[in-house]
Amino acid sequence: MKVMFADDDDDLRKVVERVMLEDGFEFCGAKDGLEVLDRIDAERPDVIILDISMPYMDGFETCLRLRERGVRTPIIFLSARSDIVDKSVGFRAGCDDYLTKPFSPLELSLRVEALIRRCASNTDAPVLSDAETAHAVGAKGPQEIIRIGDLEIDLDGYEVKLKGQPVKLTSKEFEIVALLVSSPGKVFTREQILDHIWGESIGMDLRNITVLVRKIREKMEPVPSEPRYLLTVWRVGYKFASA
Repeated sequence: MKVMFADDDDDLRKVVERVMLEDGFEFCGAKDGLEVLDRIDAERPDVIILDISMPYMDGFETCLRLRERGVRTPIIFLSARSDIVDKSVGFRAGCDDYLTKPFSPLELSLRVEALIRRCASNTDAPVLSDAETAHAVGAKGPQEIIRIGDLEIDLDGYEVKLKGQPVKLTSKEFEIVALLVSSPGKVFTREQILDHIWGESIGMDLRNITVLVRKIREKMEPVPSEPRYLLTVWRVGYKFASA
């Protein structure tokens, strides 16, 4: 497993390199976003850690460029700015986690390991009822595709379509949809969603889930203010509409 870390602070790169190597990861460092884009295909990291305030190209822009190129590698943002506005921008750009400075090396390691576990678990075939699973014509086995209303969720292909048109969700947004749609009608609390998405979510803010749900609705719901699919259960959490 390889971690790519981009930060213009030489000392911090050395610290993170030492921590990652001690934890058994391969490591590659970059000074800015442009270097990340130049080296991403050759290095093929399993996790990318991006500082937000970098010269030439900041972390937000780097993340957007990576996602536009189809790179789905989990991305962690580092920033000295901890307010929810910056976090909202970060998740909108396509990041999977957010860690504010100063941070402990242990917490960074835990978050890297949690993201790797989450990605590994996405390769496991989910258990679905017959009513929730669509079988491909002529296929030897079922494809993990769930259809509810005008939505089509391809769990294997990591893709959502609305009326046949692709819905561009970030990896974390898709994981929330996949979790909720795995049990239509079941209510998941924000804590359950947070634990499922981030694993060992030390110090994570429940408002992150609210932000992600809002972004999902803006992309997936015909009328985001009147959701048909991703529903709020007041004071409890969220559920996906039943078929």
